[in-house]
Amino acid sequence: MILPNGTTVAVVDGEKLRLFHNKGHEPRIDLTALADPDVKGANGGSGARHRSAAANPDEARLREDDFAAAAAAYLNRQVLGGAVERLFEVADPRTLGEMRRYFHDALTARLAGTLAKDLTGHDVDAIAAALARA
Repeated sequence: MILPNGTTVAVVDGEKLRLFHNKGHEPRIDLTALADPDVKGANGGSGARHRSAAANPDEARLREDDFAAAAAAYLNRQVLGGAVERLFEVADPRTLGEMRRYFHDALTARLAGTLAKDLTGHDVDAIAAALARA
């Protein structure tokens, strides 16, 4: 994949949001880590209205959904505030789906793409390599 210069890359799972900035010129990807934002789960993901039971999400899943909603809200604020011009999102499929529910139309319009992989525990070189292969 060719990732445009200046694209912000958000790598997310149910507990962590990592941000990178692509400084490489096409087709090269050169990611620079940005400061990890302080995202607190407070938005109530899709499972927050359900009680935990065999058919409903457990506490861990509720926390992950809550964090995904809060991460989406943070990214919305960044896009609406002009701090992010283009965004590429990397997350496991479940987190991707949960976050999409909360994306503002402005964020959706600036979304350069998504990659359904859990890469939050990987280093910047492994993330760049995964993006290049996508």
